[in-house]
Amino acid sequence: MVSCLRALRLGKKNKGGNSVPLPPPPPPSQPCSSSSSYPSSSSYPYPLHSELEIMEKKRWDSMDSWSMLLEPGNGDSSEGNREEWMADLSQLFLGNKFASGSNSRIYRGIYKQRAVAVKMVRIPDQEDDEKRRDLEEQFNSEVAFLSRLYHPNIVQFIAACKKPPVYCIITEYMSQGTLRMYLHKKEPYSLSTETILRLALDISRGMQYLHSQGVIHRDLKSHNLLLNDEMRVKVADFGTSCLETQCRASKGNMGTYRWMAPEMIKEKPYTRKVDVYSFGIVLWELTTALVPFQGMTPVQAAYAASEKNLRPPLSTTCSPVLNHLIKSCWSANPAKRPDFTYIVSVLEKFDHCLKEGLPILVHQEFGIGSSLVDLFKGCIMQHSSIPVRA
Repeated sequence: MVSCLRALRLGKKNKGGNSVPLPPPPPPSQPCSSSSSYPSSSSYPYPLHSELEIMEKKRWDSMDSWSMLLEPGNGDSSEGNREEWMADLSQLFLGNKFASGSNSRIYRGIYKQRAVAVKMVRIPDQEDDEKRRDLEEQFNSEVAFLSRLYHPNIVQFIAACKKPPVYCIITEYMSQGTLRMYLHKKEPYSLSTETILRLALDISRGMQYLHSQGVIHRDLKSHNLLLNDEMRVKVADFGTSCLETQCRASKGNMGTYRWMAPEMIKEKPYTRKVDVYSFGIVLWELTTALVPFQGMTPVQAAYAASEKNLRPPLSTTCSPVLNHLIKSCWSANPAKRPDFTYIVSVLEKFDHCLKEGLPILVHQEFGIGSSLVDLFKGCIMQHSSIPVRA
């Protein structure tokens, strides 16, 4: 296999020569964390808590490229154990870096004449065995899931390179960045119901497919939802995902506190319904364009949700249908949360009624056992209302 070092150097050497031209860089006024950022739980800089960490961050940020990490002999190239997903690095050309974290850098690039995002993860040396093991597990998990998932609302995996001390994952390039950054640029409560439904349907369809494959995402949040040129949403970042058969009774914190289900915060056994809770928070973000539990630290948000059973205040301007769906999704009792098949059906029915200009009146909460046909029967006739039973 062509070494990572050769591929990176080739990309630099051919930047102005015969290589395929790189996509244009983002406007200079946009910082790395703007809408051009590619989401990943390891790709966003988090607050550092010691001078040593700050010095280490400055050291890595001072590097023009991570290619200097990929010195010959630093790792096993695994020539005799080539996976089908392994990248042909002679076809990879790196462009500018547009996101970074404590252990990763994300570059724009070209792979086989296609615009891509290249997530490069730096694996620590042997002295930090626990961190090394965690990063390797996340890399292996993300590649294992991405390489087997095929859906219009799941970010498309292209290839990967596993050559210590740097691993890389190549995916399709999502030009409009994360849903969180898209919402950050919007005025609060400004998204139309049509836009909310379009985005929510993309997310819920991607999650419906994911669960149909027996996969729990475990870190569903607006930072891990990507937008393409057509403003369609795709679910990304599977570094903490697991098969439900293997993690159904597992304990421990996975994901991000503001979006994390109470049972996971409390380190109790959990199921795929943790993703439904997270979707409820994301749907709330769509209706408000705000950050959940704004004004609280992540730990305070976790305590409020799990111990006080508090949730972000619902919008008073969006449709009651959406508010009732949000409340059912973030129920403290996982058994009372709907599954994504139900969620997709509700959103599709609501979208149909909205497009047909048919009135909808909701005065009670959704009941998971309610028939969807009965629930939306009224919207096929004008001047009908839709009772939503508890």
